[in-house]
Amino acid sequence: MQTVAAILGLALILFILLEVFEALVLPRRVLRPFRFTRLYYLSTWRVWASAGQLFRNSHSRQTFLSMFGPLSLVILFAIWAAALIVGFGFVHYGFAPHGGTVADAIYLSGTTFSTLGYGDLTPATSAARALSVVEAATGFGFFAVVIAYLPVLYQAFGRREAFIALLDARAGSPPAAGRMFLRIPPTGDGGPSLMSFLTEAERWAAELLEGHLSFPVLGQYRSQHDNQSWLAALACTLDATALLLTVVDGGNRTQARLTFAMARHAVVDLGLVIRKQPKAPIEDRLPPARLTELLTALRAAGVSVRDDDEARAKLADLRGLYEPFVAGLASYYRLTVPEVWPINEGPDNWRTSAWVRRADPLNSLGVDPKDDHFS
Repeated sequence: MQTVAAILGLALILFILLEVFEALVLPRRVLRPFRFTRLYYLSTWRVWASAGQLFRNSHSRQTFLSMFGPLSLVILFAIWAAALIVGFGFVHYGFAPHGGTVADAIYLSGTTFSTLGYGDLTPATSAARALSVVEAATGFGFFAVVIAYLPVLYQAFGRREAFIALLDARAGSPPAAGRMFLRIPPTGDGGPSLMSFLTEAERWAAELLEGHLSFPVLGQYRSQHDNQSWLAALACTLDATALLLTVVDGGNRTQARLTFAMARHAVVDLGLVIRKQPKAPIEDRLPPARLTELLTALRAAGVSVRDDDEARAKLADLRGLYEPFVAGLASYYRLTVPEVWPINEGPDNWRTSAWVRRADPLNSLGVDPKDDHFS
């Protein structure tokens, strides 16, 4: 019986250490079909997202969903630690003197793994003492990896959110490509600014892809505002470049192609990470009538557009390359993807505050809150 317990404990230790290595240390996607970490996130997120539907208030529901990422990570660390303690406890039981129970062995394992070392229970054989040294070193290394993991994770999160915050004044809240072209026209004074922003968007999409591949839990981390998200920013980038490559003239089309390729690469690979198949969007985010209105508004703003069947067909083809993947990610993460040119215009996040009813900060700047073209 003790031999069987030792074998099972050793197998559990090796299994958990492999999971920890693949999740926290290995900087690439693992293709192994069975992974506890992946099954853990799939099952717990399904339950958590279903529970979120019980909240009728949208803000409360989003707040509840935003808790999943950090909380699931803490619970996962605790499960790993507990499994390692139990595994080492079984191995200790295999080396324990006669009369020692499994509970005693697990208690000894817990004090050794956490390096507490109360001394009320001590290993009685040379093999057990050697095992205690190995376990203490493993526990120290485990906690070191976990502690080092969190700062790197939150640095990646901060870099991701910085670009999303920049979209607020440029594309609105939520970000929309049509609104961006009205604020930063691709021709005239806005052309260089727009191209510089697309260059930054290309690099951001690359960092987003690498960050989410290395730290898949980042996909569950939500932005500070309910009307912003990494998926909305990625969709806005794809929409803007698709429009520039088809129906909107002006700007550097080479940069638009490069940004589109990187953003499309990101949205496809992120779908592969969660193994979410692309799906047809429930609603068209830019129906033909709304596209006509957008082109009319752009033409009135002095932007040269191409409104012909060939340009529209090419736009539809480009959107078909990423819309199904965006829809699949939105369905899985319970995120809302804004329209390309929303009908209902809300204030940008920078225009609002908790004290807006008592004192509108825009009034002191001489800005009309309803004016979308501020100086």
